[in-house]
Amino acid sequence: MNPEVSIIIPAHNTANYIARAIESALGQTLTNLEVIVVDDASSDSTLEVINSFVDSRLKVLVNQKNLGVSGARNRALKEAQGKWIAVLDSDDWYAPDRLEKLLQVATAENTDIVIDDLHFIQSGDTSPWSTLLRQSGEQIHTPCQINAPYFVATGIYGQPGLHLGLSKPIIKREFLLKHEIQYDENMQVVEDFHLLLQCLVKEAYLIFVPQAYYFYLSRPGSLVTQSKVRHINQFIVSLNYFLQQDIVQSNSKLVHSLSKSLAVLEKNRAYYSVVEPLKQKRVLTALFEFIRNPYFLVHFISQLKLILKRRFRYYVLGDKLVYEISYRNNS
Repeated sequence: MNPEVSIIIPAHNTANYIARAIESALGQTLTNLEVIVVDDASSDSTLEVINSFVDSRLKVLVNQKNLGVSGARNRALKEAQGKWIAVLDSDDWYAPDRLEKLLQVATAENTDIVIDDLHFIQSGDTSPWSTLLRQSGEQIHTPCQINAPYFVATGIYGQPGLHLGLSKPIIKREFLLKHEIQYDENMQVVEDFHLLLQCLVKEAYLIFVPQAYYFYLSRPGSLVTQSKVRHINQFIVSLNYFLQQDIVQSNSKLVHSLSKSLAVLEKNRAYYSVVEPLKQKRVLTALFEFIRNPYFLVHFISQLKLILKRRFRYYVLGDKLVYEISYRNNS
C-alpha cells in the first residue's frame, strides 16, 4: 500500500540539526508515511547522521553534485509515492501530531493544499519566540481559504502580513503531477513562495490552519539569513515571471497585488544595494550603487524613525529579538 504522506527533506551540511528533523518525521502519530532525505553533496557528517537511522520508511538519496534546495526537492518529488507531499527543511522539525491534524483538515475540506501556522525559534533556544500568525497582525481563528491575490498581498516585502511564502505546506501529489508543477531550480531563496503561487494560479484549493505545528529554526548561515539583495532579486524574478503569464493577466486583483509587491521590492533593492556593501566596508561599491540608485536617500529618510526605534530597543532596552522580528517582516 502506498504511503499516505511523503515527507521530503533536502539536507546540505546540517549534521548538527538533521537528526531532530528525521526524528520528528518518523515520530509522527500518522505512521503510514515515507521520509525521503536527499543529501545534497554535504561535505560534513550529514550523510553519516542520516544513515544512522534504521527505519523501513526512510529512503536516502545522495547527490554527488550540489543541486541546491530546489533541485534536491525535485529529486525527492520524483521518488515520492505518497498521496500527499509534506516539506520539511533539515534544520526544522514537526510537532508529533502535525500530519495527522493537517490531514484531518484536508479530508474535511477536500483541499489541494493545507498550510499551518509555524513557530519561530532561535538557534540555541528551548522555546519559540513567536509565530508567523502572531507577527502578521492578522486575526484568523478558524481554518480559512487563501486565494492567489491575498497570498501575494499579505506577503509584501517589509510589511506586516502572513508571508505564507515562508510556510511548509502539505500538497496533494496528484495536483502537482496534473499541472506539471515542481520547484524552480534557479531559485534557492523564494522557492516555496514561487511553487505555492504556481499552484494557486492553477486554482488550487488552499486552506490555512491558524494552529502552529511546524518549528522554523533561525540559525546563522542558513539561506534565509543571507543577502537581502539576493533575496529581493529572486523575489523580483518570481513576480515578473507571473506577471508575464496570460492566466495571471486575466485576474485583475492578482495583477494589482503582484504589481504593488514588485514596486515595493524595487525600492528596497535600491536601498539595500547601498546598505549591504556599506556594512561590508566596500565603500566604492556602495558609492557606485548610491549613484545608480538615487531612491536610496528617499527610502532611508522614510525608514529613519523605524531604524532609530529598533536601535533604541536593542541597545538601550535590551530587546534582542527586535532585529529578528524585523527580518521576519522582510521575508
